[in-house]
Amino acid sequence: MDLNYQHLRYFWVTAREGNLTRAADLLRLAPSTVSAQIKTLEAWLGYALFERQGRGLAMTLRGQQVKEYADEIFALGEELVDTVRSETGLRHAYRLRVGVGNHLPKLVAWELLSPALHVPEFPVHLLVREDRADRLVADLAVHHLDLVLSDKPVGLSLDVHAESVLLGESGISLMAAPQLAARVLHDFPQSLQEAPVLLPEVGSSMRGLLEAWFQRVGVRPRIVAEFGDSALMKSFGQEGAGLFPVPTAVRDVVEATYRVVTVGELEDTWEQLYAIVMPGRRANPAVAAVLQAAQNVRYNRIRNAPLSNG
Repeated sequence: MDLNYQHLRYFWVTAREGNLTRAADLLRLAPSTVSAQIKTLEAWLGYALFERQGRGLAMTLRGQQVKEYADEIFALGEELVDTVRSETGLRHAYRLRVGVGNHLPKLVAWELLSPALHVPEFPVHLLVREDRADRLVADLAVHHLDLVLSDKPVGLSLDVHAESVLLGESGISLMAAPQLAARVLHDFPQSLQEAPVLLPEVGSSMRGLLEAWFQRVGVRPRIVAEFGDSALMKSFGQEGAGLFPVPTAVRDVVEATYRVVTVGELEDTWEQLYAIVMPGRRANPAVAAVLQAAQNVRYNRIRNAPLSNG
């Protein structure tokens, strides 16, 4: 007997919801019907997929394995529908599930993704999630995401056969609240010696670039705080807690939004921006639209790169 995909879908929805009643509501079926179909699937596989845990359900190890395959199967099914509808000319919103690395500034993510909302050929429905880049790439590998934006390419330590597409490179500028900026504008960058700075957390691309530049120009600023969230870092900088870095590509927007001043730009220092996709997914119309739109954005003081694998 072949696999019954309807039974698999009932299991998949229940696994996602973690509750039989909620799953039955979504499927518009009686809980007893869903339960019976899952038991049929379990009998066919020869393994229990759920076990009782208090009032809820918990997946067994075998259930977790089956769910990973189901995630991929149903994600591919949705992509099939999107592709066929595009080829037949039907007006359909393409769902694009994007992961944004938590070290990538929000304004840069906006610059890269916003053009996709205005593709004339078809509408794009964005689903955006922020997390650590390695976690997002792991979700990309099992088709939970279609695209990941990051400040780094896929590392060799990750056993994921993904493509790292270089979108562009942006300079880095140091900014500060007006009162602090007035103290360090003269004789930059030597004026940064012992000046208070706010830095991205260790592990981010920008943090490494900043440390290398400080060493190259021979200054040692005083680190006041480190941040995993770039927006929070800007908020501290706005209040005068310290100088903080931003991609030069978006510094005009940061100046206007946070009422801060540009102190200077790091000479010969460029932060790279990557889109990470699985092989074959670049043909997905929504993914292709984002990649192409990113090439057409005219950033301020950004050096765009042709689409290439990193």
